[in-house]
Amino acid sequence: MTGWTWEYHGYDPASERLREALCTLGNGYFATRGAAPESPAGDFHYPGTYAAGCYDRLTSTVAGQQVDNEDMVNLPNWLPLRFRVETESDGGSWLTPDSEALLDHHQRLDLRAGTLERSMRYTVGKGRVLSVLQLRLVHMGDPHLAALRTEFTADGWEGVVEVEAALDGAVTNSGVARYSQLDGRHLTDVRTGCGAADSAWLTCRTRTSEIRIGMAARLTTTSSDSVEHRRTDPRAQRVTQVLGLFLASGRPVAVDKVVALHTSRDPAISDPLGAAVERAGRAPGFEELLVSHRAAWQQLWNSAELDVPGKSGDILRLHLFHVLQTLSPHTADLDVGVPARGLHGEAYRGHVFWDELFVLPYLNLHFPQVSRALLTYRHRRLGQARNEALAAGRTGACYPWQSGSDGREETQQLHLNPRSGRWLHDHSRLQHHVGSAIAYNVWQYCEASGDTEFLHTKGAEMLTEIARFWADLATYDESTGRYRIRGVVGPDEYHDAFPGASAPGLDDNAYTNVTAAWVLARTLDLVRSLPQVRRDELRERTGLQEGELVRWDEVSRKLRVAFHDGVISQFAGYEALAELDWDAYRARYGDIRRLDRILEAEGDTVNRYRASKQADVLMLGYLFSPTELRQVFARLGYELDNALWTRTVDYYLRRTSHGSTLSGLVHGWVLARARRADAWTYVEEVLAGDVADVQGGTTQEGIHLGAMAGTLDLVQRGLTGLETRNGTLWLDPVPLPQLSEYGFSLHYQGHAGITVQVRAGDLQISAPASQRSPIDIRLPTATLSLAPGETCSLPLHDR
Repeated sequence: MTGWTWEYHGYDPASERLREALCTLGNGYFATRGAAPESPAGDFHYPGTYAAGCYDRLTSTVAGQQVDNEDMVNLPNWLPLRFRVETESDGGSWLTPDSEALLDHHQRLDLRAGTLERSMRYTVGKGRVLSVLQLRLVHMGDPHLAALRTEFTADGWEGVVEVEAALDGAVTNSGVARYSQLDGRHLTDVRTGCGAADSAWLTCRTRTSEIRIGMAARLTTTSSDSVEHRRTDPRAQRVTQVLGLFLASGRPVAVDKVVALHTSRDPAISDPLGAAVERAGRAPGFEELLVSHRAAWQQLWNSAELDVPGKSGDILRLHLFHVLQTLSPHTADLDVGVPARGLHGEAYRGHVFWDELFVLPYLNLHFPQVSRALLTYRHRRLGQARNEALAAGRTGACYPWQSGSDGREETQQLHLNPRSGRWLHDHSRLQHHVGSAIAYNVWQYCEASGDTEFLHTKGAEMLTEIARFWADLATYDESTGRYRIRGVVGPDEYHDAFPGASAPGLDDNAYTNVTAAWVLARTLDLVRSLPQVRRDELRERTGLQEGELVRWDEVSRKLRVAFHDGVISQFAGYEALAELDWDAYRARYGDIRRLDRILEAEGDTVNRYRASKQADVLMLGYLFSPTELRQVFARLGYELDNALWTRTVDYYLRRTSHGSTLSGLVHGWVLARARRADAWTYVEEVLAGDVADVQGGTTQEGIHLGAMAGTLDLVQRGLTGLETRNGTLWLDPVPLPQLSEYGFSLHYQGHAGITVQVRAGDLQISAPASQRSPIDIRLPTATLSLAPGETCSLPLHDR
């Protein structure tokens, strides 16, 4: 990585799928993995194209059970373009990176331009070399277009190169080995055809959701007098276009493939195939597309300016690149959520978890319109969340742990332990804390954007129903004088039951209870502060009664938090669990991030031990500033001082295996406030999470979007202590020695282009000139009002 480019020298088949994920190109509407166009899916290659929100549900037989799974669909492959040099005896062999003819291979991802460049050299006979240069884009300006330019140069010879381009509908979802027993054949009714001499098309639909897909391609060359022959061959599931090009020594000839993609989920079209054919036909040439594509990317970079020096800055820029490719301004026009693995692969089946908790805080301060759309995705599925609560015998809204197209619970019933080969019952659907994450995101978005219209309507409705669910789920315990929430799973997915229990779920998970108390308190504040007309509308929509508010207030003050050994207990009874011999397991297995799989394969269960997959209790230090967290505990009647929190941090640090990429992020964030000397170890791990594939083979199945966005937010909010609260920007910087200088821009309550710079013990904040009101800023040692057009510089005091 150097500045704005990410490069791979040489060809390494074993790393190819990882490179494909990290070199994915997308625009928020669809994305395509960075696979070699000349190589079909196989052990080393997995071309995949995914459109945001395009799901399909199939039934499979697994371990003797019928299970339903909804997947983000691998769409027809638009990439295929292969080539060979004709000889006197035959057409020659197709040239790929896996062939012995490859002399060298270089791949370069240009983050600023949003392009992927490949250069290759092949030997094509004694003393003859064919040079190939490829440039690819998925257009950021027009979200339905993609383009591929392939330039051929004969070095010291002349002859014919045959080029075959295709649109391929014979694809399946087969990118994750763990899912190999699940039905992945989502496309049906594939038809192909050709129009004008340079065009071809393909149409199909998904099997259950019946989403219609239209794809069209236009194949042209920059040197029409070099064309020896041309033909188009539509077949059942694949249409090919063939060009024979005469190459003169040293004279490059390029072939341009421009592709358009539409689905029946798109607005303002009548037929996706007709829309794709029309768009491909009138699309500009490659050079013009490249110019407009780069201009669109530059606008994004202007809105998401990030200045962090060194290697850390390079990785952060790559993370930002992939966040913007998954959730761009085009996303604001779609009905989609935050896919945990981006649009980069098929892990987690493209589902939406709680990752927006780590993504929206960044987007709120750069692309608030995208955050609003992602929260609207949740509001559209509020009815389904109400149904889920009702089915469980509860009131309010119970949002699913995994969501897809319509908001029903998509969490798998069984999951495979690849270490033991056994299919196990999956209880992660008991992670009801996803509702608190949605409520938190609504609150944070509205504080950052000033969008009171959303807060008073859709936001208020979601918060009301989530609060109603928590209040109903909490039961009063006479023996403790406290309300308890039983039978749930916290963020630590290792623990889904107490040892020996007859049913899954845990009681009084600290993270769940504390965040539920926060939701109840915030919703009370909101309802009581609503203008009368909005309050009346909320009551009409939700049937909210005054008596419910009384209960919310009581539960928000009396939810139980357990303690043991002078620390916060992750859940009730945690102290009864056995201690794990961490040194012995590390010595035996080396990497023990997935300790749950290791123990299950041994016939044991991690439920018996004080061992966490990821931050659970410590997630509270990620969501809330020290001051706000103390206030939440005080409302519950508990004193949370620095000593108690420090002991809690140390306690769980020693007992966490970091089996999630989010774990290092949260621990780095918390330690930046609690113990800076140790924070960088965890920050480094999360920065390397995907680029080094620290989870051992998971990144090739899709990047970890929450962790990537979280690293950006670590700089934006974690290190600066930035909060958007009560109409004020709060700042309390704690620069790490290894990351003590940085800068970024942000968008706050209509002020676009605010810049924050931390340099050599100095904080500088500037507001662009406008007609807006001044910005109230509060630091630990000062309070100021920053008028548009002004710059303020303040000294930072190390604490």
